[in-house]
Amino acid sequence: MGVAWRDTRGRRNALKNIKEIVQDVRALGIESCITLGIIDNQQARELKDAGLMAYNHNMDTSHEFYPSIISTRTYDERLKTLSHVRDAGVNVCSGDILGLGKSEEDRIGRLHTVSTLPSHLESFPINALVPIKGTPLGDRPPVDFTSMLPTIATARLVMPATIILIAAGRKTMSEEKQALCFMAGANAMFTGEKMLTTECNDWDEDAALFGRWGLEPMKSSEKNKRAWLMKCDLYSSHHQSRVGTCSILQRAMMI
Repeated sequence: MGVAWRDTRGRRNALKNIKEIVQDVRALGIESCITLGIIDNQQARELKDAGLMAYNHNMDTSHEFYPSIISTRTYDERLKTLSHVRDAGVNVCSGDILGLGKSEEDRIGRLHTVSTLPSHLESFPINALVPIKGTPLGDRPPVDFTSMLPTIATARLVMPATIILIAAGRKTMSEEKQALCFMAGANAMFTGEKMLTTECNDWDEDAALFGRWGLEPMKSSEKNKRAWLMKCDLYSSHHQSRVGTCSILQRAMMI
């Protein structure tokens, strides 16, 4: 679930209504993920108390390239929101967008940022920009698939317990390319007729793909939480230093 605003300041009634929606969704036995822009500690705790499972807040690119794309909020404000969500005990989902015009160094910087947070993300969506005519990036060329695979593979190396999703842009990929994404390290995808402003593969199509390639749907994050924590604890005892992680990123992105 998502809304199109910068933050929740002055939207007390709106936040109250959103919390009620989260409670209704949870009452159906469905996990809830929401994106509301910038939120503070108190708002994050209120959402947690309402039953929120995950919060999406994409970083999109590196700290250095970020001002070239977004001016309504800063990179540090986004990092603070991720911290508030984590402190409230809500799963963190924060993705990347390929095709914005960033350099290889920017892609490495983005992965370095999320892989060296105090705790790894629960989920990391990787989006391929879908240019829409009339928007500032409407004339960008299509994302080269060869940039998708190294990003997925590197994310899997530096965040071994994180769910890596194929997100926007998947509609333009052939079945073989989607399968290669899973072989490279992706282990989830968004499915349904529509994803925000772009088309998405529907569930029947994806279910058929799963069957042909021998892919099995994973358990819900709630049921699988203990297994995820065990993986995270195992990895933390061997966690790379920041310099070491950056070195891994540089080598992997060149493959």
